[in-house]
Amino acid sequence: MYSSVNTIWVLLGAALVFFMQPGFAMLEAGLIRAKNVGNIIMKNVIDLSLGSIVYWIVGFSIMFGVSNAGIIGTPDIFLFGDTLANIAPDGVSPWSFFIFQTVFAATAATIVSGAMAERTKFSAYCIYSVVISLIVYPLSGHWIWGGGWLAELGFHDFAGSTAVHMVGGVAGLVGAAMVGPRIGKYSKSGKSRAIPGHSLSLAALGVFILWFGWFGFNGASTVSATGDDVLALMGIIFTNTNLAAAAGAAAVMVITWIRYKGPDVSMTLNGVLAGLVGITAGCDAVSATGAVLIGLISGAAVVIGVEIIDKSFKVDDPVGAVGVHCVCGAVGTLCVGLFAVDGGLFYGGGAGLLGVQALGVIAVAALVTIAMLITFSVIKGIVGLRVTKEEEIEGLDIHEHGLENSYADFMPLSGNGRPAEVAPAAPGAPAAPVEAAIPVTDTRDAGGETPKAPKMTKISIITRQSMFEPLEAAMSAIGITGMTMTNILGYGAQKGHPEFYRGVEVQARLLPKIRVEIIVCKVPVRTVIETAKKALYTGSIGDGKIFVYDVENVIRVRTGEEGYDALQDD
Repeated sequence: MYSSVNTIWVLLGAALVFFMQPGFAMLEAGLIRAKNVGNIIMKNVIDLSLGSIVYWIVGFSIMFGVSNAGIIGTPDIFLFGDTLANIAPDGVSPWSFFIFQTVFAATAATIVSGAMAERTKFSAYCIYSVVISLIVYPLSGHWIWGGGWLAELGFHDFAGSTAVHMVGGVAGLVGAAMVGPRIGKYSKSGKSRAIPGHSLSLAALGVFILWFGWFGFNGASTVSATGDDVLALMGIIFTNTNLAAAAGAAAVMVITWIRYKGPDVSMTLNGVLAGLVGITAGCDAVSATGAVLIGLISGAAVVIGVEIIDKSFKVDDPVGAVGVHCVCGAVGTLCVGLFAVDGGLFYGGGAGLLGVQALGVIAVAALVTIAMLITFSVIKGIVGLRVTKEEEIEGLDIHEHGLENSYADFMPLSGNGRPAEVAPAAPGAPAAPVEAAIPVTDTRDAGGETPKAPKMTKISIITRQSMFEPLEAAMSAIGITGMTMTNILGYGAQKGHPEFYRGVEVQARLLPKIRVEIIVCKVPVRTVIETAKKALYTGSIGDGKIFVYDVENVIRVRTGEEGYDALQDD
């Protein structure tokens, strides 16, 4: 007989874990460049879609079927047999339990997309995503949750620090190493170069979604919501989950503040995830104090892990997935052996549980490494892992999906180089003569000599955005009635303010500036220059520069006036 409360609780957990998928999508999209956003979104959609199908076909039964020597479950194709009915927890309808496990499988697969982002073929991704959901994740899951040999030894991984996150993290590490770094990631001498993502806002949104979904990831893993003991445990799990995430973020903020001379935003976001991944194995087994300590340790581990993977191993992981999921998945699993209230080393339980936890981490890491080395090698030989150099430089969106830009409203040019809103002339239609399109009056005399006219000068001023209003007011006061202002990015001799991205100094920080262009003729050039200097001067670096150019001619398109006359008000 089914329990309404238990079944609804499991289904609610499934919905929350499903909602983590857009969290991963937003996080990864924000931490990569805009030219590859469509590709990473597509990968997150497809790994859930293909993974759901193959996990239903056979993956679930490999994970939860009758165990064969503790290694693999008995396959039950399309779940036509009784595997599902036999494994469902008390009071939970079988298909409710199935969908809950399905979204966990999708989580393991989607971790890999971030580690291999911006240079991996979409076709290759589809293949290895299927392999992970079909066999790799179910096999390691059987060892841990399906009655396999690790479960028999007493290995404790309540919600998947190893079973889900380390599996995805190790697969991502192998894949990122085999596909190679992005173009320009490392100098000829091997020095790491920062390649910042295009939107911290999207990345932060993704992290908050994941933080929210994790309450279902960990909390609903009780697969029950009845009985005082279970209800008390649910409260502990929710509290530990939140405390570890908060501690992970705080640890990374402090560490990066000290190491990089300022709190690193993207690393702190990863610190939240580090704490969440770390607590997932023991969220039911540790105290609130233990959860905070695990969060702090995981936060430190992700900073160290990201730096070692990037700078020492030379493995290019654009979103820090390996540091978060592989490193912190392993660290969190080991921490159960230290901080578990019942059996942990620090609670008088000896080193037995810690030893089992260590064995499980090593065994699962070895399994995933071997399986993914074989998988990636086969894919590399058949369809190839990596896109071409030209495709990578121009972006995977256009070459893999025919998508010129994931932010269409901000796309300045269409594919043929014309402004997107201007339609090309119909084939065979005569082009309008230039005189008709842009009327110009030729004021030269019959001898071809241009009459002498007052000298015209272009003054270009580059300065801080905040200085536009005082500059405009100063120019207006001396009779300047027209100017052009453009928002630009740039840096001067000081190379901008030092900036670190995931522990790597950004080579050249492009700072927001404005460029004000003025054409003068009637107003003396020196007057304009001195007035601008007075308006802009603060004595600080970044006051700006003034460039002065000769102007050969000016033409007012509407009236055809040229030179001095074109610069005068009507």
